[in-house]
Amino acid sequence: MTLIDPTIDIHLTPDYASRALRADARAGLTAEPKWLAPKWFYDARGSELFEQITRLPEYYPTRAEREILDARAGEIAALTGAHTLVELGSGSSEKTRLLLQALHDHGTLSTFVPLDVSEVALRDAARAINADFPALTVHGVVGDFTAHLDRLPGEAPRVVAFLGGTIGNLLPAERAEFYTSVRAALEPGEWLLLGTDLVKDPDVLVRAYDDAAGVTAEFNRNVLRVLNRQLGADFEVEAFSHRAIWDPENEWIEMHLRADRAMSVLIPEIGLEVEFAEGEELSTEVSAKFRREGVEAELTKGGFAAGAWWTDSEDRFALSLWQAL
Repeated sequence: MTLIDPTIDIHLTPDYASRALRADARAGLTAEPKWLAPKWFYDARGSELFEQITRLPEYYPTRAEREILDARAGEIAALTGAHTLVELGSGSSEKTRLLLQALHDHGTLSTFVPLDVSEVALRDAARAINADFPALTVHGVVGDFTAHLDRLPGEAPRVVAFLGGTIGNLLPAERAEFYTSVRAALEPGEWLLLGTDLVKDPDVLVRAYDDAAGVTAEFNRNVLRVLNRQLGADFEVEAFSHRAIWDPENEWIEMHLRADRAMSVLIPEIGLEVEFAEGEELSTEVSAKFRREGVEAELTKGGFAAGAWWTDSEDRFALSLWQAL
């Protein structure tokens, strides 16, 4: 069978990523306290490191979510009857395939719509899915899920999948805006499938973000390497220590990089010189953990009705289905 190259809609300019990185670096490194957005972890090396993290014994979310999908993908297909699966983040993973296979077996699926900011990653993912599901129409969207949800193609009913607990990287106000945007993009009766990591023993959470092998530490420091390579910065990467902290008030994990000594960092591409005091911390990620009642409150306010709630066998992670009102 001859494979048809997937259709790709491009809604970002070629310099989108470089402009966004410059803007985020300037905003974050001149703020008090300093911060960098977690999306900048994911260059090629960062993506490799994250794949390693998902296989670590301490890092349970990927395994827990996959366990739920193994058990519930057929039920998701039956409940949604989806003709189109939309995935936010270009999906070619085992979890994506579980959903695609279940919807295919149910006999309703016709189109897969992966959305990602990286055209290269999107094309690779789209081709991989197209090779494994040759009868499926693959229609990729190069876009930002904070700005281009209104551009999603596909025959109704659609189910939008936002997996991996990535929703936890958004602050509460950002989550509210995201849910409102998803609801506005969907017709009444269409679906959102959401992965959320749950509140649990803080020791378990901290170990998941500060593993014994130090892979997460390297992943965290990689954001500095991205700035060195793309903005000409001169961060001494190994002079920053990785920290993972549980905030019990906000119920989220914070990842920080702490300067081991005082230093001055030049970032020529944005004309910035940044001073770090010894012990000063740079925030790189917030990963919120959830309780069912909180998720239900946010989604209800966003215009959704609860469809189903599933957890893994140890109640570590939840996958929930929401129907647009």
